[in-house]
Amino acid sequence: MTSTPPHPDSATSRSIRVSAAVITDADGRLLLVRKAGTSAFMQPGGKPEAGEDAAQTLIRELAEEIGLRLSGADLTPLGEFTAPAANEPGFAVVADVFRVDIGDQQPVTDAEIEELRWVDRAAASALEVAPLAAAYFLPEA
Repeated sequence: MTSTPPHPDSATSRSIRVSAAVITDADGRLLLVRKAGTSAFMQPGGKPEAGEDAAQTLIRELAEEIGLRLSGADLTPLGEFTAPAANEPGFAVVADVFRVDIGDQQPVTDAEIEELRWVDRAAASALEVAPLAAAYFLPEA
């Protein structure tokens, strides 16, 4: 599945490749994180390192950023999604997105993550939410 919401600047050709997680709790709320020095809340994940595929990137990023220990069996691919980048004006983020089963693990802030929140659409309305999460993954209130 490939999805693209309208871009504020449709001529934007610069893109950032990332892997992103859709993690929900028992109440159906979505986990969002905010990196230090930024204002937008987004799905956890990040950019690949040399030689990593999308799943490997996400497993590493979730361990580094929110302390989750996962394997490929915990990830279900949802597809590739594109949206304007939250923290890099003029760029689009192209995300390989996975639904992630974290079992009974509890995410914690680590590395560059300053804050995490479990949100539904109503709670997210009071936050600055990255375009990718806002366009595709916020659960209903």
